[in-house]
Amino acid sequence: MKRALRVAAVLAACVAFSAAASSDEARGAGPVSPAPARADAAALQHAIATERVRPVPPRLPRAAFLSQPREHGFALAPDGRQVAWFGEQGGRRGVWLQALPDGEPRLRLARTDAAELVWSRDGRWLFLPGSRQLAVLAADGQGGDGELSTLGGLGRRVFVGADPAIGDAALVVERPARIAAQAPRWRLLRVQPGGRETPLHEDALPIVDAAIDGQGQLAWLMRAEGKAHVLYRLPAPGLDRAMLRCEVPRRCRLLGASSDGGVWMQGNVDADLSGLLHVRADGSVRRVHRDPRGEADLNHVALDPVDGEPRFLGYDSTVPQLLARSADDEARLAALRRTLSGGSLRVQAGGGRWLVIERGDRLRGERAWMASDDGTVALLRPEAGFVFGGHPQPRPDEAAMARKWPVQWTASDGRRLHGFVTLPPGVDVAHAPLVVSVHGGPFSLVRPDFSNDAQLLANRGYVVFQPNFRGSTGLGLDYVLASRGDFGHGRVQQDIIEGTRWLLANGVGDADRVAIVGASFGGYSALLGVTFASELFKAAVAGVPPADFGRVIREYQGAGQEMHPGIPMAVSMRALGVDPEDAAQMQRLAAQSPSANAAALTRPVLVLAGGEDERVPIRGVTHYVARLRTLGKDVTFFVDTDAGHAIADEKSREAYYFLMESLLHETLGGPEPEPASAELQSHLTRHLR
Repeated sequence: MKRALRVAAVLAACVAFSAAASSDEARGAGPVSPAPARADAAALQHAIATERVRPVPPRLPRAAFLSQPREHGFALAPDGRQVAWFGEQGGRRGVWLQALPDGEPRLRLARTDAAELVWSRDGRWLFLPGSRQLAVLAADGQGGDGELSTLGGLGRRVFVGADPAIGDAALVVERPARIAAQAPRWRLLRVQPGGRETPLHEDALPIVDAAIDGQGQLAWLMRAEGKAHVLYRLPAPGLDRAMLRCEVPRRCRLLGASSDGGVWMQGNVDADLSGLLHVRADGSVRRVHRDPRGEADLNHVALDPVDGEPRFLGYDSTVPQLLARSADDEARLAALRRTLSGGSLRVQAGGGRWLVIERGDRLRGERAWMASDDGTVALLRPEAGFVFGGHPQPRPDEAAMARKWPVQWTASDGRRLHGFVTLPPGVDVAHAPLVVSVHGGPFSLVRPDFSNDAQLLANRGYVVFQPNFRGSTGLGLDYVLASRGDFGHGRVQQDIIEGTRWLLANGVGDADRVAIVGASFGGYSALLGVTFASELFKAAVAGVPPADFGRVIREYQGAGQEMHPGIPMAVSMRALGVDPEDAAQMQRLAAQSPSANAAALTRPVLVLAGGEDERVPIRGVTHYVARLRTLGKDVTFFVDTDAGHAIADEKSREAYYFLMESLLHETLGGPEPEPASAELQSHLTRHLR
């Protein structure tokens, strides 16, 4: 009855609206002195005081947080003569090129489904890896546009990257068919226009990665062997001698061959934190760079376009850091930081030019800048904006956005934990409603960049807490493994609860007005929260949630998915502490699941699901909701029948915001949602179950 009343109320509202410390200590567990706790509280109080004196920003429409950028994916040619980007118009993605410094932008390809633009080393070709094909564009007018290779599908080919030695060539790995008549064989291929294909290596074991030397020869090969990625130097000593073993859950990614016969690598084969490594020709490993703060994994590396050496390194798990390896580059970066307001920068070098991508916790989307070697900086494509519902939308004013503050707290077992809190400007946060937003994965993380959900809620006056609980990535291997697979109503969920209580104890949030939201694993955590900690959480929003985490893990690992290329999902999950074959662990997860404890639910929940979800099957979500309704629980259920695990339809995303704001208004006393348009009202009517 409660559910029926809530759905009826939502639809009625639509009708009415339409008419009107040290790195070891920071990462480890065990006893912690009072000093870190005092420092944590002091940092939080500084954040509170800073935000309290800011003016209360104007309320922005939902569209400000739902609109999509019209232009994105900027990529600078290695010679610095051209820049390329994606342009979105009328539901179609095109590829644009502009000659630098001041050429006229031109539409080079009217339609593509590619997600990235990859330049050849000589800057004359542009590769477009899509879902079904690898296409190439001739960027110098030399001719040769077309398809280089199929991708995915029956051929099961995967794009590796541009060939560093041959301008019009790309590298792909061809996997054998799932059901092969003969013994399976993996192939590394060089593909070029005109249908030319050159086999570089064939193997009975999965090929994971490769590095080509300056002469165009295969110099390093990485393949999957059992539960490890194993690195070999070719042609000698060859496959008879492994140079390095990177055993899961450690990660190693080749960046390119070095001029001295070695290979550059990003990984954590030698330490807890991922960093920049150099593997010498004899197989010895030298750590070249690590996070100076001693807390974050290396996230991204930019190579020099001429010699392929690593030039810029990005660490951004807690605070955004872009570091240059040379003093000259670092001085130039420092000048850029004084000019640009965004806290997060990425650099692509080409000739004497830099393409600088600026992001930030208060900057929606990104800005692209061209920086010349004389120090001048110019905004690239200043006229580019956002669009929602076919209508242009301005970028939200950064001055009106809330700041995303990094926080640390100590768990009850002594482990130091990380996360972020977004404080609404000009608000007494001690009396503000608090929303805990849990990330998916669970082997993922929240980074210090712009969050649409957090900014929408902060704009409505909510405090938003985003914890990076143990098991989160980006903070070292020990941090990931500390979960020990305890993803039920156990240690991981306790991290989230304790972090929430720590904020409340330090004057952030009204303890009587706390909700928990999330998608995927975050949705599962939200359901756990209102099921087992209803005294703390007054409502939950669960997007595409696995109501029985263990069951979904078993189904997903049997679907041919991989966390580490070439290594079965079950092997990777077992290394991370979740063993689908461990009957006791699976029984514990089942017993602690929201599904098994549906009768204990006493708080209202909003559940959203995709009818074509390949990760969390709709049948499990539907079964859970049906059980709740049989028990007379207060549940609202929204199903986008065409959506997968990521709900991309813009009207469904708007419906999610509208329904979430409606629930938080009813349960936490937040502001009423913006009136729904007739189109949104119709969408809700079709998809609310």
